Amino acid sequence: MVDRLTACTNTYHSYSLEEALEGIARAGFTSVELTSVPGWTEHIRRDADDEEIQRIKNLLAKHRLTAVSLAGHSDLVSDEGVAEFRKALNIARKLGVTKVTTSTGGHADTSGGSLDDQRAAFLERIRPLADEAARDGIEICLETHGGLLATGQISKALIEEIGKPNIGINYDPGNVIHYGGVRPEEDLPGAADKVVHMHVKDQIGGVGVWNFPTVGTGEVDFAALFKTLDGVGFDGPCSVEIEFQGEPWPALADVDKAMADSYAYVRRFVPNEG
Repeated sequence: MVDRLTACTNTYHSYSLEEALEGIARAGFTSVELTSVPGWTEHIRRDADDEEIQRIKNLLAKHRLTAVSLAGHSDLVSDEGVAEFRKALNIARKLGVTKVTTSTGGHADTSGGSLDDQRAAFLERIRPLADEAARDGIEICLETHGGLLATGQISKALIEEIGKPNIGINYDPGNVIHYGGVRPEEDLPGAADKVVHMHVKDQIGGVGVWNFPTVGTGEVDFAALFKTLDGVGFDGPCSVEIEFQGEPWPALADVDKAMADSYAYVRRFVPNEG
């Protein structure tokens, strides 16, 4: 059985995929969320050919890691972004990954136009994408990342409007504070039944503050969050993500330590059932 406690390679934003996988495996993880976000962390290029995909499979095997999800953030309110997301779906298909995480507007969710305009454009595009993904058994996990997905409860309402069974929430507690200005402990209970993937990301400083430290050292009450998720039977990936205080990123040894310390902290909430 694949371990639900996984690690997002975005934690190694300024480092190579091999450095990321080595640090993640050394920390104790056996599963991983790979990152393919052009303009931010592109550990897998969107135009990766079969040779590159095989290289990634070989790296995963070398470090005894199983890829369980792909961070494929794309601007889903534009036709260009949809084309990019289709490339992410293709990568997932080739890697045998069944969950792809994304926001609605790329990495920063800064698409132009009003939220109403973005919503209309998004709804027009997401349903056909959901159908395409479903044919390959892929679930689209919409991340709480500002804009149309500022909080879990806002995201849940949007997903219910979409009305596709293979779309759920990638709940990121650090982001709902940073972008949404709400406490995840208060927000999550109203959205937990739609959560299919979680970014285990801590935060310090409140709305607008980019400070996402080692998990367990910030201000998020993870005991409360996991109690809520356990209460609705959530059994999806719990992907540790650390984004520190932004660029420049810490030294590699410090990133490795943050990942190992986060693994030890989160393990108490996500037992290894393998």
